[in-house]
Amino acid sequence: MSKSTDATETNPDFFSTQVSQARRFFLNPTARSKTGMVVVCGGMEHCAPDYAIHRRSFPFYSIEYVIRGIGRLQFGRSEHRLQPGSVFAYGPGIPHKIFTDPNQPLTKYFVDFSGTDATGLLQTARLRPGAVARIFPPMEIQPLFDELIRNGLRGTRQSPQICAMLLEVLSRKISEARAPLPGRETLAFESYRHCRAHIERHFLRLRSVEQIAAECHMDDTYLCRLFKRYDHETPYRFLVRLKMNHAAERLRAPATLIKQVAEEIGFANPFHFSRTFKSVFGIPPSALSKIR
Repeated sequence: MSKSTDATETNPDFFSTQVSQARRFFLNPTARSKTGMVVVCGGMEHCAPDYAIHRRSFPFYSIEYVIRGIGRLQFGRSEHRLQPGSVFAYGPGIPHKIFTDPNQPLTKYFVDFSGTDATGLLQTARLRPGAVARIFPPMEIQPLFDELIRNGLRGTRQSPQICAMLLEVLSRKISEARAPLPGRETLAFESYRHCRAHIERHFLRLRSVEQIAAECHMDDTYLCRLFKRYDHETPYRFLVRLKMNHAAERLRAPATLIKQVAEEIGFANPFHFSRTFKSVFGIPPSALSKIR
C-alpha cells in the first residue's frame, strides 16, 4: 500500500505507485512552457521490492539521489550500480530503466524541473542527462533535498521561487561533492579521504602539512596534490579552518581567555592566533568575545 504526502490532491501519472512510502510535492504542471528554470515536482520515495521504471523518455529534466538500498540503472546499453551516494540525471529523449534490489529496496530523492535554463543547471552540477555520479560523503546533499521538499509541500506563493533557488544551490553542491566512480582514481581518492578524516579527528594537535603527511604516511607534496584534485582548499587551509571554527565556539563561552583558546589549538603566540582568526572571519577574536 502506498502512502504519500503531496502538495496537491491529484498526482501526475508519472509518479510511481511501486513505493511503500513517499513524500512528494507537485508545483507546476505547465512548467514546460516557461522560460528560465522552474521546479515541477520532487520528493522522497521508499521503493517497494518490485519497483521498476521503464521509460523511453521523460517530459522534464530530473535529478535522482540514492540514500539507502541497492539497485541498478540502465541508460541505453550502459548499466550502473546504485548505492547510497549515487546521483544521476535524465530528461527528454533519454531512455532509462531503474530497478531496486528486492532484499535492499532503494530509498531515493528526486526533483523534476524544466525551462530554458534547465540544461545549464545540469552543466553547473557537472551531471549531463544520462550520466551517473557519486557523492562523498554519501549523505552530503540530503539536507538540501529535505529543505526542497519542505518548501514544496508548503505550496505558498513563494514556494516555486524558493524551490528554484534551492535547486540552484543543490546543483552547485553536487558539483562540489562529486567523488570518483568505482574504478576511476579510486586509490587516490581513498588516500585523500583518509587524510581528510585524519585532519578532522586530530586538528587540535596538528601543526603543519608536513606533520599531516608524515602521520598519513605520504609525501607532503603528494598530499597537496590530492587536495588540489578533490577539494577546494589546501590541506593547511582546511586545518586552519577547523581550528578557527573550534576557537570561535570556545570564545562564546563565558570567562574564556583568548590566550587560553590559542594554546588549545596549537598557537604559542596569541598575536599570531589573532591575525589568523581575523584572516578567516574578518574580525579579531576580541570582537567575538565582546558579544557573548
